[in-house]
Amino acid sequence: MWWLAIPVAIVIFLAIIFIRALLFVPKKEELKEIPAVYVNGDKASHDLAEMIKCRTISHFDQREDDSVEFERFEKLLPTLFPAVFDKCSYEKVGERGILIRWKGASSDAPSVFMSHYDVVAVEQNDWEKPAFDGIIENGVLWGRGTLDTKGTLNGILQAAEALINEGFVPKNDIYFAFGGNEEVNGDGSYGIVQLFKERGITPGLVLDEGGAVCTGVFPGVSKPIALIGIGEKGHINIEYTVKGGGGHSSSPKSGGPVSRLSKACLNVEKSTFNYTLTKPTAELFDTAGRYSTFLFRLIFANQWCFSPALSLFAKLSGGEFNAVVRTTTAFTQMRGSKGANVIPAHASMVSNHRIIPGETMESVVEHVTKAVDDEKVQISVISGSNPSVISETKCEAYERVRSTVAETWQDAIVSPYLMVAGSDSRHWGEISDKVYRFSAMALTKEERGMIHGNDERIPLATISRTVEFFQRIMRKS
Repeated sequence: MWWLAIPVAIVIFLAIIFIRALLFVPKKEELKEIPAVYVNGDKASHDLAEMIKCRTISHFDQREDDSVEFERFEKLLPTLFPAVFDKCSYEKVGERGILIRWKGASSDAPSVFMSHYDVVAVEQNDWEKPAFDGIIENGVLWGRGTLDTKGTLNGILQAAEALINEGFVPKNDIYFAFGGNEEVNGDGSYGIVQLFKERGITPGLVLDEGGAVCTGVFPGVSKPIALIGIGEKGHINIEYTVKGGGGHSSSPKSGGPVSRLSKACLNVEKSTFNYTLTKPTAELFDTAGRYSTFLFRLIFANQWCFSPALSLFAKLSGGEFNAVVRTTTAFTQMRGSKGANVIPAHASMVSNHRIIPGETMESVVEHVTKAVDDEKVQISVISGSNPSVISETKCEAYERVRSTVAETWQDAIVSPYLMVAGSDSRHWGEISDKVYRFSAMALTKEERGMIHGNDERIPLATISRTVEFFQRIMRKS
């Protein structure tokens, strides 16, 4: 009768996973009245348009930067926010760091609100409207930096200006930390962190760009999800080089530099990194998964047995979902000869990897080297950084951010997540485990695609909602 144990075990297994799925439902939240926030939308839109007109483009070769435009931006701020600059202290940190301190009733647990005012370059011929004219048309402001991240900087200072004018004093000091070279991994924010260390200041909360209110980003969930980054992936740029074997293309030898690199490229892409369930992603699955369709709830409620299925689904679907569960690989550059009839004596390519917490730059290099498996392909690291510290979620600081997001976007699910891109906030992990990444905007898929892309623009209603968010959170700070 031993064989009866098999169907009994199957029935028990199915009963367990189905019961767990049925119980895996959204957690109840206490409903409360949320006071309205007044925002001067005309001022907020006008001021951001003026900021957009400053061509603060940063380059990896700083000699290409237009220092006049950066100085113009810095001089513009006091004219737009006179109350802030009258009430708060201001100092430059290094060449591009701006630090503003709004003194509160206490200095014990200050809050830091971050943004960066440099932007990436544009191909103006590919834009429908000029990228730096600050054009407002049909309820939309066009321009480079509207989303990334002068829009956030504007929201922070608009909120502070309004609160200062009404006589509000924060419970704790509030710092505004703005970097002018984030887009090129510059030292603006890093210098501010070192200044905090020298002065013995430990932030009670740090908030920078990151997640947003998005739809269609989680399987089986139709509601918008407000994603708060509690950590971010690291990154590494790896160069692969093959030397020798050049000559005329009329008499080629087998295994030339380009073909070796092509094989190495395919080998690395095929060698998928391991599925890794980090704390941010586990909390995302536990939060957003409860709102998913029953099939996905079945999976997310029983990850103890369905992790292989999740790993395969992520691998096949790719994109954002795959990026939060493993280190990713993207080949971005390849160089050979300058002539169509010349076999290069030297060829190279570059891959960019976004490193999941739990792995390091060193482990990625080891993985790639093993995948290439060709001694003639030289592998070297160009640049990179390890994953950030993972911040706490069972604390007052996270609850302050979470509750403010919930009050401002009342129809959204609010969840932690792992930020797959990089930001200046990674430096703040040196002095705080309460660093959060949330761009205070609701963004469509199209708008997310405009970040670093063409025709970047922002609805005027979004500008006002960003100000509303920062007013709410500053009142709690």
